[in-house]
Amino acid sequence: MGRGQTHTRTILSAIFVLTCLAYIVHAQTNLSTAKGKAFVSYSAEPVIIAAGKQTIVPLRFHTLSGYHINSHTPRQDYLIATELTLQPASGIQIGKLDYPAGKPYSFAFDPQEKLDVYTGDFTVNARIIAPKGSYTLLGTLHYQACDNAACYPPKTLPIALPITAK
Repeated sequence: MGRGQTHTRTILSAIFVLTCLAYIVHAQTNLSTAKGKAFVSYSAEPVIIAAGKQTIVPLRFHTLSGYHINSHTPRQDYLIATELTLQPASGIQIGKLDYPAGKPYSFAFDPQEKLDVYTGDFTVNARIIAPKGSYTLLGTLHYQACDNAACYPPKTLPIALPITAK
């Protein structure tokens, strides 16, 4: 093997190693940026309901532009479903939660496989019965956000719903 071929191999090997390192740094930067990032926000709107009567209360969420989260009923078992959990407060009855239907979504690299996702604004309706008084119903929204290139570690968004029953 001549000097020119050895030199070319060394340069190509160095380029390969640098490309791999750049990819690793890029991936770690994206993951560390995603760690502290909230991909979904919650609009805490005070609600007034009729005391002692079942009322449908909307809980409004927003997914950041460029991201999606799996719906409550993803099409594949291995996907992490979006799940709202409300903690029972004294005297309040929490009934069925009604999740919206997801929107079909597919990646460019596999357009045949459709996912069931939420993007932009979505609302989960909670059926609530409360006696007369003011309450703050606490809960969490558990979800996994993805963009066109990757899915990020699951997150849990705390929520507080101020309710006044009259």
